[in-house]
Amino acid sequence: MKKSFKIALILLSMIFALSYLYAAEKATKEECVAKCKEAAELVKKVGVDAAIKKIMEKNSPFVWKDTYVVLFNIDTGVTLAHPANPVMIGKSNVGLKDINGKMFYNEFLIVAKNPGEGWVNYMWPKPGETTPSPKASYIYRVPGENVAAMAGIYE
Repeated sequence: MKKSFKIALILLSMIFALSYLYAAEKATKEECVAKCKEAAELVKKVGVDAAIKKIMEKNSPFVWKDTYVVLFNIDTGVTLAHPANPVMIGKSNVGLKDINGKMFYNEFLIVAKNPGEGWVNYMWPKPGETTPSPKASYIYRVPGENVAAMAGIYE
């Protein structure tokens, strides 16, 4: 009984944290660009592993308003850091399609490789919803690394 109570408490805490995150003030495109570049600077300064730890911290500066920074490997598409959904870490999203059949994650990889930064538009459900909404994610490759930072907003 104690174990199921702990699990329920953890799940309730996660739901509360995510609902707070997504009910907050809306991030801007400019903030997404700035935070991705800040994450890239962190990777260059402390290395990928230490940057992942910082991005995943409870009060990380890379989680703000209603969005967050994700780090991913641009060769494999494997998620390295995802503060809002840690279950995604270690998984590849290559081939992931939106409701219109757009393989948006593959576009993330293309943008990260060349030109190294840019926006990708696609349809994706907002947290807690099942109906997809327009979303735009900014991708920024860490210079000299096979890692990119990404942050997105719902439009």
